[in-house]
Amino acid sequence: MTNEEKLAEIRELRLIDDIFFEAFCESTKAVEEMLRVILEDDGLQVESVIPQSSIRNLYGRSVRLDALCILGNGSRCNIEIQRSDEDHERRARYNASMITVKDSEPGELFKDVKNVIVVYISENDIFKGNKTIYHVKKTLDETGETFEDGLTEIFVNTEVNDGSRIADLMACFMLPLFDNPDFPEVTAEVKKLKTTEGGLQTMCEFSQRLLAEGRAEGELKAYLRLVEQGVITKVRAAELLGVSQAEFEKRAEALEKDALAV
Repeated sequence: MTNEEKLAEIRELRLIDDIFFEAFCESTKAVEEMLRVILEDDGLQVESVIPQSSIRNLYGRSVRLDALCILGNGSRCNIEIQRSDEDHERRARYNASMITVKDSEPGELFKDVKNVIVVYISENDIFKGNKTIYHVKKTLDETGETFEDGLTEIFVNTEVNDGSRIADLMACFMLPLFDNPDFPEVTAEVKKLKTTEGGLQTMCEFSQRLLAEGRAEGELKAYLRLVEQGVITKVRAAELLGVSQAEFEKRAEALEKDALAV
């Protein structure tokens, strides 16, 4: 692609697109404004945001989070963007469990385990209830009382417009560019990434890095096939990939476990 073609492609990206959302999450203020709307808490504070955080569990499987936020009260908030149709509920549960394990210290009392909030944003109304937002509540069947375990799950979609402020925000997720005075920080960050030289440069860098990551994973799979077929050794495969044999074996093991867990 030419530079002009790349820029044209970037200008068509939306917040619902994974690569653009990752760049957007570099702005803590914009993410804070977004979460204040979705969580309906004007006093909510976001201390930091880790875009596309990579967390590995005890068994070596990595989980890719679109944005992991540290809130002012110490809670963790995972924002997940999903356009595909898959087992959304189990994906949300899995990611929440990984965050809990990562942030727990040996010997820590269970009462001190951090609260986790999952904000799951999908393009389609996955529950088919014709609602923009769904709040998951656990209850005791026998008493009807709400059961609290420190996990909050909220599912939001861009498909249904119920006239709410949250729906107005979700409508912005589907537009390449917008100007909504109700969401000044979100609007400003999107405009910066789409219309300023620095913003476009940031987007180009994100695109190149993701392409490089995809190419590296593809090369790893190709070299693994050659090793399995006896064409080359692990030592030679590691040399071709530009890593040590130990690193090659580590990546191969992680890739295999990811494949088995799907």
